[in-house]
Amino acid sequence: MLDIVKKHLSEFNAGNWTGYKATFAANAVYQEMPTSDRARGPEEIAKFVQKWKRAFPDLKATIKNSIVSGDKVVVEVDWEGTHNGPLEGPLGTIQATSRKGNVAGALICKIEGGKIAEARVYLDFLSILAQIGVMPRLGAVGAASAAQPAAV
Repeated sequence: MLDIVKKHLSEFNAGNWTGYKATFAANAVYQEMPTSDRARGPEEIAKFVQKWKRAFPDLKATIKNSIVSGDKVVVEVDWEGTHNGPLEGPLGTIQATSRKGNVAGALICKIEGGKIAEARVYLDFLSILAQIGVMPRLGAVGAASAAQPAAV
C-alpha cells in the first residue's frame, strides 16, 4: 500500500497528471486540511493540486517517515520548491516572489482496491506564506513586539 502513495507523490513531483490521476479511485476524495478545500474524483483532484505546481514549478515531495496500518497509509512529507508562479489560495492570488520554501506536512491516505480512496493533506500554510515573504514569521513578530515598550 505504501507503494501506491510513493507512486502518487512521484507522479506529482514529475507533473505527470495522467499517472497522478491513475493513483486515485474513481470516487476518491481529496482534502487540504488547512484550507478545508475538497475535490472529488481523479480529474477534479488533479486540476485542484495543479495550482501548487503552477506556483512552485519545481515543487517536490520527499517522504521522511511512513506508517501503514490496516487500509491507511500515513506519510510525513517534506515539501520544497521555489515560488515562481502565481499562488491561488484562500487569500486570493499571490504573485511570484522567487523565494524558496520548505515545509513539513503529512498525507493520510485510505487505500481501497490498490488505489487512493481518500487523501487528507496537512501542512503549515502560514509558514509557506512567511517563507515566500508575504507575511512576517509569527515568532519574529512576537519577539519584535516584546522588545518594544508597551504603550500606555
